[in-house]
Amino acid sequence: MSAPWDLVGTPLHRLHKLHRDAMAAYSLEAREESLFRGQCPREVVLNGRYVSLDVGGGEDDGGEKAGDSERLQDKITAALSQKRAPATVVKVVGGAGAGKSTALQKLLADWASGTRLPQFAFAFPLALGELGSGELSLTDLLSRQHPHLSDASLPLVFQNPQAVLFVLDGLDQNHSQQGAAPPSADPNQPAPLSALVSGLVQGILLPTASVLVTSRPTPALKLFSHSERVEVRGLSRAGRRSYVRLFFPDPERAAQVLEHMEETMGFYDLVRSPGFCWTLCSVYGAALAAGRGLPQTLTGVFGEAVASLIQGEEGEEPAGAMLSGLGKMAAGAVLNGGGPCSREKMSGFGLLPFLTSPALQEILRTCGPADTPQRSSFSFRSPALAQFLLAVAYHRGCWDTGDLADLLKLADGKADLLELFLAGLCDPSQRAPLEGAAGKFDAGCAREFIAWLQETTQEAVQSYHKLRHLRCFRLLHQRQDPALVRAAIGPSSRLGLSYGGLSVQDCVALSYVMTCGGDLEQLNLYNSNSVSEEQLLHLRPAIRVANKIILSQSGLSAGPCTALAEGIRGGTVCELDLSYSRSLGDSGAQSLCAGLQGSSLRILRIPCCGLTEEGCGYLATALRASQLHLLDVRGNDIKDAGLVQLSQALSSPQCRLQELGVQMCKLTGASMEALSSALRCGHSALKSLDLTNNELGDSGMKHISHALQDPHCHLERLLVAACELTEVCCAGLADALRAAGGALTELDLSINDLGDTGLLQLCHAFKTAACAPHKLRLARCEIGVQTFGELAAVLRCDGSRLIELEVGAHQVGDAGVQHLWDALRDPVCKLEHLDVEMVGLTDGCVADLCTAVKNSRFLKSLVLKNNELTDSAVPALVAMAKDSRTLRELNLQYNDFSEDVFELMDACGKIKY
Repeated sequence: MSAPWDLVGTPLHRLHKLHRDAMAAYSLEAREESLFRGQCPREVVLNGRYVSLDVGGGEDDGGEKAGDSERLQDKITAALSQKRAPATVVKVVGGAGAGKSTALQKLLADWASGTRLPQFAFAFPLALGELGSGELSLTDLLSRQHPHLSDASLPLVFQNPQAVLFVLDGLDQNHSQQGAAPPSADPNQPAPLSALVSGLVQGILLPTASVLVTSRPTPALKLFSHSERVEVRGLSRAGRRSYVRLFFPDPERAAQVLEHMEETMGFYDLVRSPGFCWTLCSVYGAALAAGRGLPQTLTGVFGEAVASLIQGEEGEEPAGAMLSGLGKMAAGAVLNGGGPCSREKMSGFGLLPFLTSPALQEILRTCGPADTPQRSSFSFRSPALAQFLLAVAYHRGCWDTGDLADLLKLADGKADLLELFLAGLCDPSQRAPLEGAAGKFDAGCAREFIAWLQETTQEAVQSYHKLRHLRCFRLLHQRQDPALVRAAIGPSSRLGLSYGGLSVQDCVALSYVMTCGGDLEQLNLYNSNSVSEEQLLHLRPAIRVANKIILSQSGLSAGPCTALAEGIRGGTVCELDLSYSRSLGDSGAQSLCAGLQGSSLRILRIPCCGLTEEGCGYLATALRASQLHLLDVRGNDIKDAGLVQLSQALSSPQCRLQELGVQMCKLTGASMEALSSALRCGHSALKSLDLTNNELGDSGMKHISHALQDPHCHLERLLVAACELTEVCCAGLADALRAAGGALTELDLSINDLGDTGLLQLCHAFKTAACAPHKLRLARCEIGVQTFGELAAVLRCDGSRLIELEVGAHQVGDAGVQHLWDALRDPVCKLEHLDVEMVGLTDGCVADLCTAVKNSRFLKSLVLKNNELTDSAVPALVAMAKDSRTLRELNLQYNDFSEDVFELMDACGKIKY
């Protein structure tokens, strides 16, 4: 963009060049590299070491795009290029250490070099935290901050405010913004700083000038309601990778540090912050240089960092006094929401002698003009550090405003990290660096907190509240004591609770807790919406020790599947449920199947996961090279081509699959020949086949019947409900049942138009050589009274194996079902479950029904739903249910009962109504 001004050959042109040169020096102002204050801007900007920050409001996508070069600068540049009335105002908002100030220095350096923001002739950076209080005019303020500009030259600048940019850094550091002074309109009129800021923002002071503000989230931002907001999210995953490589040039060392930072710490929001990353890398660097292990918790990082600072004090006593004073200051900042502390308050904390200490300068930020130190105020550079120092004060016995319960109550909702630090400092190894510098902690405080933690965890894991579980898991992770985990969790815990929707920190904590207990029966992550690759990377330790993993409705996609597969391949997982993860698709199936070879997985459930015939190709390969015994792919559009590929895998000697579910997969009879061939090949171990809700037709059923007749077919369970079958297929199926000699133990033919003609053929087969299955479902098969009579005859045959029979949705009335009541009375009948839902039963059948149940030797469950029974039948049914020695459940739902008989039915625990 070209500049909207022409200064060449004018005094203002010389002034503009002078100011650019001064700003170049300002933006590269040297500052000592330090632990909590971060990296020197000169090193960052001059040597090209700046790592761009991510912006926006969503979750990190974990990819390279989030770290694209200059992303934050591009966002700010674009926002400042959009002119608004009455003023162009852009606010850059982010947490402590998010990199806002360094980003602005980079932006100013780019402006001074002419590579950004050419529309501005003058850029005026103002560090609001260093300006103090009192009244100044804008002219005086700029003259004081930028001595190369004189009172006489500034009016020339103000003549063209459209070419002026004010950069106000650290709005949250100057509490004078909370004042009620009216906006200033005159650049030469003295006014409070708040009046100058509001005047610039509202376009009253120097209309059409542009304003760029940085701040932590604060109520003072409401002043900028009409401004463009840029959220600084900090370092993306790619950005963190670049950042660590700058700190650790050795690729192997950088990879080690990055892995530890990402997978061990888990404090995602903190790790995004360049300020925290600098502290973290400093601690890691010191640990690696000394040959120590890297800290495993956030507590360990802060403990080593603070210890390295206070070790500079001469002896334990001064260091202890400093820690005590910082603890008192932290109590006010954390628990009471106190702002910056005056020198008077610092004196009350006992910190006045330490104000010039390098350690305190690292920990605290000094606000106010450098030339009047008596007006300075002090605040913590990091809110997290303030919470850590409060936890230190408790463990050193310096917090004397009540007991642990009082502290936790006061901190509730104000200090999200305090409990974690309290837990971590119970660990002798994590507090050892501080004890070495400032003396021993109070052991009684640690015992008090551990007792509270164990009791709280035991109560939490018996509840159904996920958040209570996770809170305790995070604390146990900080404590780093496997024995305490086992004692607190115990064998009666409810770790089967769904832990869907976890943060990265929760994933780390959950993995730690579950690995402490050894083998885990079930890892339930149900409803983990859009579970990410990063989350699953942190969950790998838990995945490896779990026997069953539930990730149904998880929004799992291909990228996370790779991490999941790695965990499965290296662990003991026997069952994986990904039901209704619709974004899985073929690419996800490919990633997942790559990890099945050599795994312990026996059961894989992937229904309604967006698979097609392409995904079946990957599954077929996996079937030949895995231990899978059960595969559920129902509700996927695999169609005939997909089933053909699975059938080819079934023919392989390496395939061990015993159960296959392909319901609602848009299959037709065209794929049944390949399936039949696989069942007859002699290598297939398949015992259970569910083809429900496919368009097989009689031609398809013919191929299945052909397979059933073959001695190499091992099918024991065949479900072909709603497969568009008619009586035409029944003769072939009857022959197959006779040839199989009773090998088929479960058969579901429901919701097919078989009719009496077809079913009578099957009943004749059922009466031959005990060929009836154990379980037979014939609901909605268009049969009548005659077939009910034949079914009763099957039940009364010597050697009949039929123990479950479902014949609902046939309007045969009392007369039709009477045949079944007669069969129940026969000592030969072994029926345990009978379902006669919606067959038109009335009160007229009750006497025979009760007699039949009374005389049955085996009946356990009777379903009479959706019939026409009334209140009159209830007393007899209740008495029958109570008196029966075998009956366990009587289902009377959806009959014509009134509320008058509900109490009577409630008296019998066997009745469901």
